[in-house]
Amino acid sequence: MASARKIQLSVGLMVVVGLALLVGFVLFLTQNRTSTSDAMFETYIRESVQGLEVGSPVRYRGVAVGRVTEIALAAAEYRRPEGEGFAAAFQLVVVRFAVNLARVGDVPSTEEAVAQGLRARMAAQGITGVGYIELDFLDPDRFLVPSVPWTPRYGWIPAVPSTVAQVTSAAEMFVRQIQGIDFVGLVANINDLVSDLRRQAEGGDLAVALRDTSALMQELRGIVGASDVPGAVAELRATSAAVRGLAEGREVRETLSAMGAAAQDLRRATARLPGTIGQLESSLRAARNTTTDVQADLAPLLRDLRATTANLRETTEALRRSPSQALLGAPPPAPAGASR
Repeated sequence: MASARKIQLSVGLMVVVGLALLVGFVLFLTQNRTSTSDAMFETYIRESVQGLEVGSPVRYRGVAVGRVTEIALAAAEYRRPEGEGFAAAFQLVVVRFAVNLARVGDVPSTEEAVAQGLRARMAAQGITGVGYIELDFLDPDRFLVPSVPWTPRYGWIPAVPSTVAQVTSAAEMFVRQIQGIDFVGLVANINDLVSDLRRQAEGGDLAVALRDTSALMQELRGIVGASDVPGAVAELRATSAAVRGLAEGREVRETLSAMGAAAQDLRRATARLPGTIGQLESSLRAARNTTTDVQADLAPLLRDLRATTANLRETTEALRRSPSQALLGAPPPAPAGASR
């Protein structure tokens, strides 16, 4: 009986421990989904989501802030209206994820954050290739918000191409550009150019130019060889030494000193020039005043002299007509026809 009770107790303990482990495991798996502070968002990815699974982390600049909750095709999640074609928007992949707002903190609304550049993109963890969703603020002018022909069920964060997708797109564009190059025509043009250069070098204008250049170089070499270059250099050095000696000679120094003294005298004379000019102006004003006074004094004298001259002329005329008047003093005879 005691052994049976012991077995029953052991089995009961094992069942209780198993149930506790099961509940803990379930709580561990659903801890991000059952949180009351979670907010649901969705994004639409155009590239392949290989490596991204439900439960993959959502990170903001490397910090885990949520989990991917659903991955589906846009054509299955949002039905096309009747008569509308299968547009490119219905070829997207819808990725929904929950973000723990307690880990994010005080953030603006989804619309304001998207206007400021909040974007989502695929990323891979190292060399394992396990994908996750990365949130970050990018340049809103470079990554514009696209339009979709449906109303999102949750807060919509636009997606941008991942780094791998951008590199792949650039490589594909480069390959397309290379494929558009006519290598056959390019090689043919290069061959034609080389042939033309060869013909020109053998007997064309290029050959003539090369021969003329060679002849000119030969002439220059002969002129340089025939000329006394060392002697010319020695004469140039002697001339430079003579000029330096002349510049440093006593006569040049004395001349410069005399020029400096003359400049000093000229500067002093220039400084005295305003006073001299003032004195000259004063003298001129005094002479002008004196001339004015003399003219004022001479005017009466000239008038008197003019009157005296007139009287003398009348006296002389009277003596000429009647000389006896000067001796006898009798009046001159009356003119003929005068009244008695």
